[in-house]
Amino acid sequence: MSVPDAPPPAAAGGQPLRSPSNWNLPNVITVVRILLAPLFVWMLLADNGEDGWLRWAAAALFILAIATDGVDGAIARRRNLVTELGKLLDPIADKVLTGGALIALSILGELPWWVTIVILVREVGITIYRFVVIRQGVIAASRGGKIKTIVQSVAISFALVPLWTIFGPWIYWVNTILMSAAVILTVVTGIDYLWQAWKGRRARRA
Repeated sequence: MSVPDAPPPAAAGGQPLRSPSNWNLPNVITVVRILLAPLFVWMLLADNGEDGWLRWAAAALFILAIATDGVDGAIARRRNLVTELGKLLDPIADKVLTGGALIALSILGELPWWVTIVILVREVGITIYRFVVIRQGVIAASRGGKIKTIVQSVAISFALVPLWTIFGPWIYWVNTILMSAAVILTVVTGIDYLWQAWKGRRARRA
């Protein structure tokens, strides 16, 4: 015999707490992050590798947008505004930003296309998988996935900011090391994600 679901937690006075609205502040910030991606990509491509003010502005916009990932998450947890929509949109917003940056850098000839393809195949593949299994519940980002996102963000930020105009060409070595770490984490966490999902499906069937 199945056990009935537990009643929702009660607020003061015995009234059940209502679920937070999908269109709360953290989710709005996430949507804004998605909408900023096309503007950032346009600015980066408009600079055309000249390392002018548009390049600096594009890099600043990317860093500002990607930094809001931690802001909306902190607000959602602190104010109990975590929603299923937020869990789904948050990683999508990160992928739109990072994906746009990687493609633009490859178009400019500053990043090998194979790096962009490897990262995008992993990110798009996992996103599609999330939609496929959404009826079984939204799969939130894992700790490893969050670390991967941070390393990707740092690596892409270093690739975007033309620090070589200030510190010289040795900064390219730093960029290479950071991007290599991002690629490795992307592949490893992608494999682990699928492994954990497969184990979860087996457990549910059992």
